[in-house]
Amino acid sequence: MNYQEYLAEIEERKAQGLSPKPIDGSDLLAEIISQIKDANNPNRKESVDFFIYNTIPGTTTAAEEKAVFLKQIILGEEVVEEISQAFAFELLSHMKGGPSVRVLIDLTFGDDAEIASQAAEILKTQVFLYEADTDRIEQAYKAGNAIAKDILESYAQAEFFTKLPDIDEEIQVVTYIAAEGDISTDLLSPGNQAHSRSDRELHGKCLISEKAQGEITALKNQHPDKRVMLIAEKGTMGVGSSRMSGVNNVALWTGKQASPYVPFVNFAPIVAGTNGISPIFLTTVSVTGGIGIDLDNWVKKLDEEGKPVLDANGDAVLEQTYSVETGKVFTINTTTKKLYEGDRELTDISAALTPQKKEFIRAGGSYAIVFGKKLQSFAAGALGIDIPSVYAPASEVSEPGQGLTAVEKIFNKNMVGVKAGTVLHAGSDVRVKVNIVGSQDTTGLMTSQELEAMAATIISPTVDGAYQSGCHTASVWDKKAQANIPKLMNFMHNFGLITARDPKGEYHAMTDVIHKVLNDLTVDDWSIIIGGDSHTRMSKGVAFGADSGTVALALATGEATMPIPESVKVTFKGDLKEHMDFRDVVHATQAQMLKEFGDNVFQGRIIEVHLGTLPADQAFTFTDWTAEMKAKASICISQNDTLIESLEIAKSRIQVMIDKGMDNATRVLQGLIDIANRRINEIGSGEKPALTPDSNAKYYREFVVDLDVINEPMIADPDVNNDDVSKRYTHDTIRSVSYYGGEKKVDLGFVGSCMVHKGDLKIVSQMLKNLEEETGKVEFHAPLVVAAPTYNIIDELKEEGDWDMLQKYSGFVFNDDAPKNTAREEYENMMYLERPGCNLCMGNQEKAARGDTVMATSTRLFQGRVVEDSERKKGESLLASTPVVVLSAILGRIPTMEEYQKAVKGIPLTKFAPPLKAMSN
Repeated sequence: MNYQEYLAEIEERKAQGLSPKPIDGSDLLAEIISQIKDANNPNRKESVDFFIYNTIPGTTTAAEEKAVFLKQIILGEEVVEEISQAFAFELLSHMKGGPSVRVLIDLTFGDDAEIASQAAEILKTQVFLYEADTDRIEQAYKAGNAIAKDILESYAQAEFFTKLPDIDEEIQVVTYIAAEGDISTDLLSPGNQAHSRSDRELHGKCLISEKAQGEITALKNQHPDKRVMLIAEKGTMGVGSSRMSGVNNVALWTGKQASPYVPFVNFAPIVAGTNGISPIFLTTVSVTGGIGIDLDNWVKKLDEEGKPVLDANGDAVLEQTYSVETGKVFTINTTTKKLYEGDRELTDISAALTPQKKEFIRAGGSYAIVFGKKLQSFAAGALGIDIPSVYAPASEVSEPGQGLTAVEKIFNKNMVGVKAGTVLHAGSDVRVKVNIVGSQDTTGLMTSQELEAMAATIISPTVDGAYQSGCHTASVWDKKAQANIPKLMNFMHNFGLITARDPKGEYHAMTDVIHKVLNDLTVDDWSIIIGGDSHTRMSKGVAFGADSGTVALALATGEATMPIPESVKVTFKGDLKEHMDFRDVVHATQAQMLKEFGDNVFQGRIIEVHLGTLPADQAFTFTDWTAEMKAKASICISQNDTLIESLEIAKSRIQVMIDKGMDNATRVLQGLIDIANRRINEIGSGEKPALTPDSNAKYYREFVVDLDVINEPMIADPDVNNDDVSKRYTHDTIRSVSYYGGEKKVDLGFVGSCMVHKGDLKIVSQMLKNLEEETGKVEFHAPLVVAAPTYNIIDELKEEGDWDMLQKYSGFVFNDDAPKNTAREEYENMMYLERPGCNLCMGNQEKAARGDTVMATSTRLFQGRVVEDSERKKGESLLASTPVVVLSAILGRIPTMEEYQKAVKGIPLTKFAPPLKAMSN
């Protein structure tokens, strides 16, 4: 883009109420710099402003141009009236790293002593240094350079952190109830606006609603000395996803500007919920140095015996302990770690203000702490001294004689920076090596921005494999996708990831659902996986859904930092009836858990599920669903033979990727096959069997699912008309098919998303065959959208003969040579075979018609996700098993139990049976 094109874009944005887009390209900034140098250029004044205030820092090509020009100003090679030498140094200090750090090091070890001294002082404040930078400093130190020694001593004392101002003892906030009930991140950053996430100002306009934005602005104007705290009343804030874009939006409207020279990058948001903050969302809040508070302002009403009082529906009656209605003024005291209204203490918030979280707040985010600790370790090592105690000591919980849960075993194996021989239990803060990293396509552009901001240029060599998906933009190859995705794939390919699309266009685009790919790329059950999506829930190893920034950190450093979570152990007893699907086991787990404990004991914890006999592909249906339970993560415990079977399947699918030409110069995919072979040999020889917990491990809760009592297919109902607003759109409402009496109309069926595997597509085929034999021809009374999660599933279905039956009844079959470039808005009563990918589940491209009742195999029943409301009716996304969805589309309504049993007769729905022996050491 040249300058005139940029001016034209500015006029277009002005019409939308937007500021000029921040500059990230070198060509445009080089032209701007040439105009600054020309004293008579009519665009000079605005060019100076663009250079100072509107250029993205980090490793962008624009940042490279800016850093070089500032160096010339400092050295007196260029003179700019508006930018003094001191101001040039200040601008460099706000550029974070990469070219700016290189320039500072150049100046530090240059010939001008005064400039060197000033550059060194700025360099001491920087933390985003990589090996190329630290090597130069260490070499200068070894050569006897006094300034290098001074810098290393400063780094060793972590003065870049200790010289920062302390956090305020009191933070005054004014409340704003964003919604009642659980707040999904779709409210803060809607999936259908995913294309704009990297344009922070534009994306900020989708936060909640224009009305809410006006109300937040009014509160800020009324209380200029206070911070607005967004609240989920009677619910949990940020369920469903990590959404860096959601936190960015909250920070944009309620936070503080990170730098006066970087537009629309804010930090330090404050969010709260009656039931706290979803675990993965809370991680994202920490990335930005924010505060996430568990308000605990509604409690269960107890009777005289201390038991919860229940209402007519069997739900606990809640009593309000204090009001958080919009406009309330509270005080967060960071010393006492309490929330106050005036002098009245409301609740303890120490969980939001741990020593580590207070460090994140002080440093402006967790990145600065992670990189700071790494830099301090380097400096101490270079000087040959012990690392001075500066940061809050990591919590180390070690219980002698107590065994380890599965997650404790994985974390102990992968710990970094812990004294050899140390055994840690849940509650310990640890740095761990990350084995597999996944970047998702609608958050990937933000991940690339984060990588640029932290000055990273290449993937950490300690990561076994990383993948950039194309699944969330698979359905519709529209202008937005065409503009964003090739740029993303090129960046990630150059960074070192395996990419779904080839920047060179040589291999066929693979739009497979990211979670399915990561599940195959995970070839060691002792692995730690980080992925840019809440459904990063592998059935091998332990996987954590994360925001785009945490993904960037894992890619750049090969590490993650978190406490070892507590676990809930889930096992099974009894026999599953032959007409039941494994999805019904998932629903039953939720229903039985809530009945036994009254509360969601899974929230914030690991679900350690002892499936044992199910291969990873099928087990993923369970581990995937755990995201909806607000669990931190899940671990599937497998039997040895089952795990070997899963690894063999993974190897074959990785080989397909290699055969397509997807491996890169470092042969990452071949390396994963080698790891899988090594693991198979370890299991087969008995040297290292499949991961299991110790028999004397300690769990937060242990829970047994009774398969004998599962008689009917179950449906997760969004309950959109519940009088209690907080009960709508939650996964708590599980109902049997019989509840609906065969009368509830269904407008659309959807079989797809990461919750399905090859077996589900075979069920669709076999049901069509059964019904055809019975009636002569199958007629659909509602549309049925079918999207296989991966291409290899389609290839396997073709080999096994099922694809022919699906095509026979399909009125639309995807064509990769001519992908759709507009989203479908109307559906006919027929079957649609859509391109592999997320499709309706994501809600950012395809959607059902407004106000429809959709029966889906997907995971999300959030308002507006799969289907939006119409003026006359609320959209409903009911979640059920594949056979229930297919039959509902054929009938145009939810089937009766008799109709269901007849339709699935003779079809093997699942092979799941509980392991005969307990799986532990």
